[in-house]
Amino acid sequence: MSLTLLLQQIAAYAKKYARNPADIHLLAVSKKQPIEKVIALHTAGQRAFGENYLQEALPKIAALPTAEWHFIGKIQTNKTRAIATHFSWVHSVENSKIAKRLSEQRPSEFPPLNICIEVNLDAENSKGGVQAADVFALAEQCIALPNVRLRGLMALPAPAKTFIQQRATFSRLRDIRDTLIQKALPLDTLSMGTSQDFEAAIAEGATIIRIGTAIFDTPYKELRNYSDG
Repeated sequence: MSLTLLLQQIAAYAKKYARNPADIHLLAVSKKQPIEKVIALHTAGQRAFGENYLQEALPKIAALPTAEWHFIGKIQTNKTRAIATHFSWVHSVENSKIAKRLSEQRPSEFPPLNICIEVNLDAENSKGGVQAADVFALAEQCIALPNVRLRGLMALPAPAKTFIQQRATFSRLRDIRDTLIQKALPLDTLSMGTSQDFEAAIAEGATIIRIGTAIFDTPYKELRNYSDG
């Protein structure tokens, strides 16, 4: 769907679940998308983009330096310096070693790097993320680092068969976040929800939804025409 229709859909879901639309931010997942299509979407008004692979992301960042770039993929230790330098957000912190390296390698003239702890809600061996029982300990370690700012939690749960199951899974991440807030950790972000389940994520408190297919399936010509007014 077009950017306009997607934003309208997000606003409609926000109203349906008594959310403020201004509290829900669209992150366009631009991995494997050509630079031309990303530029067209940026021209149409989208400002935040998510990338999984550093080498693919760097040319896009160079082409759109004014966009807000989020790293959402698995982090290799030999890539932390470049990630800390070129991105404003990192959603996939899963251990203290990575968090420490991002803090140490964030350029001193830059503002703190916004980070989220990735939580492996379903203990899937094929996915990264910290186990729910270990989130608090990692959060405390992240809070103590000088050049990163822990904003919240991220999850990419296993596909659910029903809307009720989707909500139940996302509610678990929200509950973990709320527990951390009760322990005096100042978190404001829940990064959850994709093209397949973002309604359930909004219903359960998502503040960032990561949308790829639903927005990038829009033909390039349609994006270009929209950006031309």
